[in-house]
Amino acid sequence: MTTEPAIRVQGIEKSFKDLHVLRGVDFDVAAGSIFALLGSNGAGKTTLVRILSTLLKADAGTATVHGFDVAVKPGDVRESISLTGQFAAVDEVLTGRENLVLVAKLRHLHNPGAIADDLLARFALTDAGGRKASTYSGGMRRRLDIAMSLIGNPPIIFLDEPTTGLDPQARIEVWQTVKDLADGGTTVLLTTQYLDEAEQLADRIAILHKGTIIQNGTLAELKGLLPPAKVEYIEKQPSLEDVFLALVGDTGETDTPDADRADGSVPAGKELR
Repeated sequence: MTTEPAIRVQGIEKSFKDLHVLRGVDFDVAAGSIFALLGSNGAGKTTLVRILSTLLKADAGTATVHGFDVAVKPGDVRESISLTGQFAAVDEVLTGRENLVLVAKLRHLHNPGAIADDLLARFALTDAGGRKASTYSGGMRRRLDIAMSLIGNPPIIFLDEPTTGLDPQARIEVWQTVKDLADGGTTVLLTTQYLDEAEQLADRIAILHKGTIIQNGTLAELKGLLPPAKVEYIEKQPSLEDVFLALVGDTGETDTPDADRADGSVPAGKELR
């Protein structure tokens, strides 16, 4: 990690007519870390990501990404980042490998076939590389989407609600992928409304509420805001997730298409309401 933040946000404001979405947002993201922006629907998470990825202009405040001001040097910012939205942006007519090769060619990279093969291996998709993406499960499709976003080795990646619409097993697969990214030195800014997702992944968590950051810290620091729990002997019972994974198995992929797509399913986990 470096001492200079990979992302710095200071006083960002954004309104849409009379709707004030962001009311002065401030935070830093350390290089090589996972930073979770936690908030309910409508808190302004996606709006902030769109500003940081140069897709939207802030009304006030400043933000730098990889040392570049998002308003002054948007081109340099775009070369430094990758953005993965709430729904997997894969071409389901193409195979997994063809999706990767296409993106590598669009980025004018040398030897796109080798790049594709390397990413298929990295994301445990080699055996499925020759199959159409339409046959992939939700977890496989999302992993392919993230793999596509890493072509060109961007130092910073934005993941906007990466597990929306995924079943419990697929969510765990994506979580491991995100952890592997950070272990490899990639800075990850993750937006989520799921408490367990932030708890599992983030080095630091910022809670966005009514357009501003109301608390920012490590999981331990946030837990320390509450009084100590009363210690009692309680027999630990398995969670529903424990039961589910024990019954279906927690490794391996399915060869059937994912029937529960993001537009109709409800992800497992604790959701902010």
